Amino acid sequence: MDPLAERIRDKKAELDALRPIAGRSLAELDKWYDVELTYTSNAIEGNTLTRNETAIILEKGITVSGKPLKDHLEATGHQAALAYVRELATTVEPVREADIRNIHRLMMQKVEPDDAGRYSQHQRSIAGSSLILPSPAEIPARMGDFARWLEAAPHTPEAAFDAHEGLVTIHPFSDGNGRTSRLLMNLLLLKSGYPPVVVRPEDRPAYFDALDATRAGDRPAYHRFMNIRLEAALDHHLEILHRGIDSRSTPQ
Repeated sequence: MDPLAERIRDKKAELDALRPIAGRSLAELDKWYDVELTYTSNAIEGNTLTRNETAIILEKGITVSGKPLKDHLEATGHQAALAYVRELATTVEPVREADIRNIHRLMMQKVEPDDAGRYSQHQRSIAGSSLILPSPAEIPARMGDFARWLEAAPHTPEAAFDAHEGLVTIHPFSDGNGRTSRLLMNLLLLKSGYPPVVVRPEDRPAYFDALDATRAGDRPAYHRFMNIRLEAALDHHLEILHRGIDSRSTPQ
């Protein structure tokens, strides 16, 4: 077995063993990741809010002066979509095409209400990429095929990573495809008992290079990039949970 995959397997088993005695710490971690996932996913797409500004908006419900209204709406929209993802992650039903459209609708309904949850009616392109995206007429059939694959996909990190790459390659929406794809990936990871993956703004060049590598036939390079980010999430969870357990066992 690949050493990275073996470490992920062992750390996942350790996390599973800690879950029954770390309920409150896990709840606090979820709150932290709500801010971190919203900040990082939006920042990759050009949102100017800092991590602290994102936290203020999500936790206090107030605006930050000097920042575009669109940036605020993207933060609250991502928060709503992530809450829906967490709800879906607790169910046993497979992820369906309607779920993907709902994730996009919740995320974009305040930013682009006319396009929220609707497939694009114009030809799209990805800046800096030579990828030719499917035409608007092709999108429904491509998404139908993708949804059927999704229902049968195994509960593995690799399937979650492939779902992300598959959706972003179809690029069915006018905007918000990257954020929706990352939310879909994390939905599948959460359903399988893994922590969500954070792709940080500083990871952006390597992240896009890894996606491009799949289109050149090098899927292992993409999986390795995502597995490195997954291991980082597992390490973070284990560190926080062990701290919480150790503090309870330390005499006061």
